[in-house]
Amino acid sequence: MKVCLLGAGPGDPGLLTIRARDVLASADVVVYDALAFDGLLDLADPDAELVYVGKVAGSHAMSQDRINALLIAKAREGKIVARLKGGDPYIFGRGGEEGEALHAAGIPFEEVPGVSSAVAVPAYAGIPVTHRDFASSVTIITGNENPGKGESAHNWQALAHSASTLVFVMGVANLPAIAENLVTAGLDPQTPAALVHRGTTPQQRSLVSTIARLPDEARNRGFTNPSVIVVGKVAWLAEKLNWFERRPLFGKSVVVTRALKQASGIASALAQLGAQVLEFPTIRIRPPEDFVELDAAIARLQDYDWVIFTSVNGVSSFFDRLSLAGNDSRALAGRKVAAIGPATAGALAGYGIRADFVPEHFVAESVTEGLLRTASLDGRRILLPRAAKARDVLPQELRKAGTRVDVVTAYETVPAGARKEETITRLKEGSLDCVTFGSSSTVENFLALVPPDVVRQSGARLAAIGPMTAQTLCRHRLECHIMPEKYTISALVEAVKIFFAPCL
Repeated sequence: MKVCLLGAGPGDPGLLTIRARDVLASADVVVYDALAFDGLLDLADPDAELVYVGKVAGSHAMSQDRINALLIAKAREGKIVARLKGGDPYIFGRGGEEGEALHAAGIPFEEVPGVSSAVAVPAYAGIPVTHRDFASSVTIITGNENPGKGESAHNWQALAHSASTLVFVMGVANLPAIAENLVTAGLDPQTPAALVHRGTTPQQRSLVSTIARLPDEARNRGFTNPSVIVVGKVAWLAEKLNWFERRPLFGKSVVVTRALKQASGIASALAQLGAQVLEFPTIRIRPPEDFVELDAAIARLQDYDWVIFTSVNGVSSFFDRLSLAGNDSRALAGRKVAAIGPATAGALAGYGIRADFVPEHFVAESVTEGLLRTASLDGRRILLPRAAKARDVLPQELRKAGTRVDVVTAYETVPAGARKEETITRLKEGSLDCVTFGSSSTVENFLALVPPDVVRQSGARLAAIGPMTAQTLCRHRLECHIMPEKYTISALVEAVKIFFAPCL
């Protein structure tokens, strides 16, 4: 029985603390607010109960009293409860009130601090809230005060005449009143001021002006909450220090179509370059209906001269079945092993196997030519564990070279379609800049869900990992705009970066 008050940070999932991540993974119940990044909930135990109690302007899913009662009730059921709140629970997060209610009820609790938007959001816009030359202190103020309530709780005179950086949280609606009160209290109207919307997320926008002009400029440019207002000389530093919005793919929306288990690498790489990533896995990896073929091939491994792996999934499935048979990588002693690309070679290395051959280019002809340079294939027997219903080009080329090839099913790829409607809508709106394809199957499955005409008319650039994938796009009368020289995921990410930001 325990409640943990967790700070989720301001939006960038990378700012979640290790402690908060660990609590989420072990909690029986997660009571959460409206979060800037929904993916944080993926860190929770799949069996955990998720309860939304979020509050946004004009809409409260649950009152604070009911939230307090919920936390107490769930804890009294003997459960570990994670109360997930944006930013830091104790900085305008009402975490203190929840802690008081838990204390009064005799419920043990802890507070796990989160990175506060008051500090992180200005930092992501290139504004340090303190600086030796400009400000030696910072004052954090709620911007949500009702301007019509009469006497203000703020000492505007003290704020206007302090040498402190002023940070107003959630104050866009009251920005005109905030600016007027500060200037009336004696603040120089030309004092630098900044506004940062959805800071630390791919939707971040920032505006630097003066306190006198900021309200009109913010209204003209459509700034809304959630935003942070910064007042003080440090705001001018954004011109030099705004690193976040200068990343090469900042402001670009990129669709990742890989299977969900494989998408994290490319999604993370694109996000680090500033892209807003929409994960739309078009395929799902699952075991085949049975492993009869694969198990039989593993039982007679000594009959093969080469084992060729064409994917990370094939490696994983092969070694899982090898282990279930009571064997390990030593069963491959005396066999030559080939990996179609560096990622597959890396997966093999994880099992202690160093690939004897990795082609420079993943096309069937290149694989066969490379193997022929490595050794004579005439009469050799090759095992090819791979996906069901994969293209036959590679085994055909190998057989042309005089080999005997046994193609066995190690796994299946089946269509997946989560976020289909969102993706179609955004393509029709023209709000997606790029769609990435890591294989021909991702193209086929994507276009089985999204009409090619929608893609064609959207203006989105299409990125293919290699010529086979590009040819699949071509068969659907879709142009491949981006293709790397090396057919790897890292090279594909680099090619997307160069296409959209060639000067960086």
